[in-house]
Amino acid sequence: MSDVVLTTFDWVPETPRGYVRDLRVRWALEEAELPYRVEVTPFGDRTAEHFLHQPFGQVPWLTDGDIVIFESGAILLHLGASSDALLPVDPQRRNEVIQWSFAALNSLEMASLPWSLFLFSGDTEETPGKQLLDKFLAARLGHLEAALVGREWLAETFSMADILTADVLRLVDRFDGLAQHPACRDYVARATARPAFLKAHSDQIAHFAAAD
Repeated sequence: MSDVVLTTFDWVPETPRGYVRDLRVRWALEEAELPYRVEVTPFGDRTAEHFLHQPFGQVPWLTDGDIVIFESGAILLHLGASSDALLPVDPQRRNEVIQWSFAALNSLEMASLPWSLFLFSGDTEETPGKQLLDKFLAARLGHLEAALVGREWLAETFSMADILTADVLRLVDRFDGLAQHPACRDYVARATARPAFLKAHSDQIAHFAAAD
C-alpha cells in the first residue's frame, strides 16, 4: 500500500465520540497492522473539498496513494485486499465475510440506526412509530442472535465483517438494546476487548478531546 491517510473531523461534540465511523477504519488498520496517519476536515464549515471527497459531508474517507475512497464499508473492503486479517484469501471464506459485511450495513444497521436516533432525541413517548422501530430492530437482532449462538466470530475467524457488525451493535448496546440478546451482547464484548479496538477507540477519543 502507499501512504495511507485517514481523514476525519477536527472535532465533534461529546455525545458521538467513540462512535464516529472513522473508528471502524482505525480498528481495521490496527487489526491489519497497516501504517497510517490521520488528517482532519472541519466539523463546522464543511468545504467544497470535503464534499468532493465525501458527497454527503460525512467522514471518514481514506487516501491510499492515488485512490480516494469514502464509506466505511467500502474502505474496509479496500483494506481487505491488503490484509487477510480483514478479508481471507480463500474464496469461500472471503465470500462469507463479504456477505456478512453487507448484512451489517444493510439488514442490521438499517434497523438499528433509526432506533438509536430516536433514543438520542430524548423522546420517550411510546408512539406507534417508536413501537414499529422497536419491533423492526428486535426482529433483526433475533435473527442475528440465532446465527451467533455457538460462534465466536461470524466467518470462522475474526474479519472485517466482525468490525462492522460489532460496531453497529455497540450503538444498540449503548441504550441497553441487547439485554434480551445475550449472544449478541457477548459477541460485542469479545470484539471490543480486542487490543486493536481498544487502541482505535482510545485514539479517537484522544483526537477529539485534543481539539476542545
